[in-house]
Amino acid sequence: MTKVIKILGTGCPKCQSMTGVVKDVVSENNIDATIEKVEDIMEIMKFNIMTTPALVIDDIITIKGRVPSKGEVMRLLN
Repeated sequence: MTKVIKILGTGCPKCQSMTGVVKDVVSENNIDATIEKVEDIMEIMKFNIMTTPALVIDDIITIKGRVPSKGEVMRLLN
């Protein structure tokens, strides 16, 4: 089943780093997932988070306000 991954952030360096980490994990491990970058502040506010970047997997907020390690992202996707 395809995972739906959303990265919430306005494009700051941390948001870009998180996007890179998530894309690397997905491609390196052949994970069936779609990655969506959400930069619109109104869309981000719908998730009721105050700090970015945030990682949302299948509509569940898993990380907010920091860049995760590749290992952490891998554990969340399994």
